[in-house]
Amino acid sequence: MKYQVVIPAAGQGKRMNAGKNKQFIELEGVPVIIHTLRVFQKHSLCEGIVLVINDKERNDFSFLLERYNINKVIQTVSGGRERQDSVYNGLKAVNNEAMVLIHDGARPFIKLATIERLLEVAAIKGAAIVAVPVKDTIKRVEDNLVKETIERASLWSVQTPQAFRFPIILEAHKQAKSEDYLGTDDASLLERIGQTVAVVQGDYTNIKLTTPDDLLLAKAILDQKEEKDYL
Repeated sequence: MKYQVVIPAAGQGKRMNAGKNKQFIELEGVPVIIHTLRVFQKHSLCEGIVLVINDKERNDFSFLLERYNINKVIQTVSGGRERQDSVYNGLKAVNNEAMVLIHDGARPFIKLATIERLLEVAAIKGAAIVAVPVKDTIKRVEDNLVKETIERASLWSVQTPQAFRFPIILEAHKQAKSEDYLGTDDASLLERIGQTVAVVQGDYTNIKLTTPDDLLLAKAILDQKEEKDYL
């Protein structure tokens, strides 16, 4: 199924302590955001990318898109105060009213096979997310004291992309906006209005670059990356 993708890239990523938008940090000489955009640039099912940016960085993004020949970006949209606001702004620029994906700009290692499984499930269920089972023991803690150990068999760590039939996710964002509700992710906006969200198992390498330690892991992933997984 053909789709468009909204990629929020306006956040400054303060936990990265890079002194700049983490999207511009280079991995093997190429900015993080370009690694991410290249996945969708190469994917034949992707009809267009809506890139959500900080207006102050518009020239920087324009330069990178031209330099790396990323021509599937159909519009660059101004971000909002919160990620949810940025995604909503991006959704309003989508012109494919069938299927839309939402994917973090700082998550450059998503595989095309995962995207295609996600699309298949979302086409049936209306909404689907990529996630991986939690591997660590999870405990609920208050005031540095363990209150309980949570059974992890049913716990999943959620990633992006998340895929939705366009009218469903747009309406969920509209409702959240009108009710001043801030969700933990885009799927949570559907959950609160009773929409079923399916889960597609992804890969543990589909990390989001958030802290300096993540850059070390990213280098290791790049060293082992097989090009066929992203073509």
